[in-house]
Amino acid sequence: MVHTCVVAGCRNRRIPGTSLSFYRFPRDPDRKQRWIAAVNREGWLPNDGSRLCSTHFISGKQVKNPRSPDYVPSVFTSAPLSPESEIKEETAAFEISDKQEAQVEAANALLFLQGQGRSVVDQRLSQVDHDVAQSASSSSSSDNGEESEPVSSDSKDRGGKPGKRSAAEPDNYEDMLKFLKKENRALRESVDKMSLSETSFRNDAEKVRFYTGLPNYFVFETVMWLLAPHMNGTKNMVKLSMFQQLLLTLMRLRLDLKNQDLAYRFGVKVGTVTRTVLRMVNVMSTTLVPTAVFWPSRAELRKNLPAALHSTYPDCAVIIDCFRVTLEKPGSEVNLLCGASAGSNTLKYMIGMAPQGVVTFVSRGSPGSVSDKSLAEGCGFLGKLLPGDVVLADKDLDIGESVAAHGALLKITGCDGGEGSEGSEGVSLTDISPERLSVRRHVERVVSMVKLRYSMLTGPVEVPFTAAERSSNIFTFDKIVQVACALNNLCISAAPLE
Repeated sequence: MVHTCVVAGCRNRRIPGTSLSFYRFPRDPDRKQRWIAAVNREGWLPNDGSRLCSTHFISGKQVKNPRSPDYVPSVFTSAPLSPESEIKEETAAFEISDKQEAQVEAANALLFLQGQGRSVVDQRLSQVDHDVAQSASSSSSSDNGEESEPVSSDSKDRGGKPGKRSAAEPDNYEDMLKFLKKENRALRESVDKMSLSETSFRNDAEKVRFYTGLPNYFVFETVMWLLAPHMNGTKNMVKLSMFQQLLLTLMRLRLDLKNQDLAYRFGVKVGTVTRTVLRMVNVMSTTLVPTAVFWPSRAELRKNLPAALHSTYPDCAVIIDCFRVTLEKPGSEVNLLCGASAGSNTLKYMIGMAPQGVVTFVSRGSPGSVSDKSLAEGCGFLGKLLPGDVVLADKDLDIGESVAAHGALLKITGCDGGEGSEGSEGVSLTDISPERLSVRRHVERVVSMVKLRYSMLTGPVEVPFTAAERSSNIFTFDKIVQVACALNNLCISAAPLE
């Protein structure tokens, strides 16, 4: 069946060989009414056979996204005028052309910002130029009874007759096209650089490190590949791609951005951000943590011992630290489940790291009032020590006796403690040998590494992340700490293997 465009003055028809598309009027009443208003034919209503051709859309096709300029047709030339109005049309034609060119340029930029567009400036400018020339030709023909010469000198390429044109006009037209193309490319590059898209991260390792803490896009992509089989159930629950879900979660851990900030950046609601982070933390807790956080064998530890410890502590098995995290709301569910007083507002963790800087142990959170000794004896850390192991710490921890009971030895390297587990008076830097000083700096660097890499571990912890699973009483923030440690192990260690 041959369809003809219903727009007044448009002679486009669906014939063999045409590259145009012809669209039915939408079934949605509101959108259909907007199409009818755009066609602007007084007293006319479409029927089942009514069609609108693709030349009346900025991008050359209709778009079903209500935010797109092509949700409703918007490219129209003036309808045929009465004889007494034709003289006015000739002088106004070029003003219409200027307005349409400005509309095309603005709409095309909007399309690119929405990620839907393509370079249609050249096509639309050619179409506008052709319509203006055709309108001027028709007007002149009505007055003189014969065809006049077209306005555009390149209309011969479009099937018209060659005409005359001023010498300056082609140069200006070409210059305008070059300027628009250059501006378009600059706009696209600027948008791509500012966007949080896969393309912008794939070619920028520094951007990956800043936003995620991971060393490069290859590691990020590997993590996404490992998590993908466990994320299939989330596709219909969140209006974010797998890439966006993982990126949003890592940005939350890495930069400690507020949920409202992330909601603006990703164009979603605050509740969506919270649910996405909680869901992704659960997925990473069950997939990454068991494989990335583990206690290595003694042979493996000695094989890769950093140079700073070779001569001083060759039997070093672990570097430990205890740190506290403030809760945003005192007396939260965390403290109630821990049996702490309602006024307590901190969680305490013990973390163990191999001499190379890889996290090998992390405890569950305990109320901040718990002593070091109680935390060490209750979290399972002591059970991993072997007789003869050396445990290093950069501050005095009250676990020397507990460690000794398992045949191991605790050594304090920081300035607030001596070289033994008893925590004697401080030692000045001038009294420490270069080897001991090297050990102290290495331990300090390892201890601070995880918290510096993932700022969310510094607190305060927001209420949505202090909830606990009723079945296991595991706090969400415990999982966050474990996931941060697992991600840390995917990065370059404090002491690269030799």
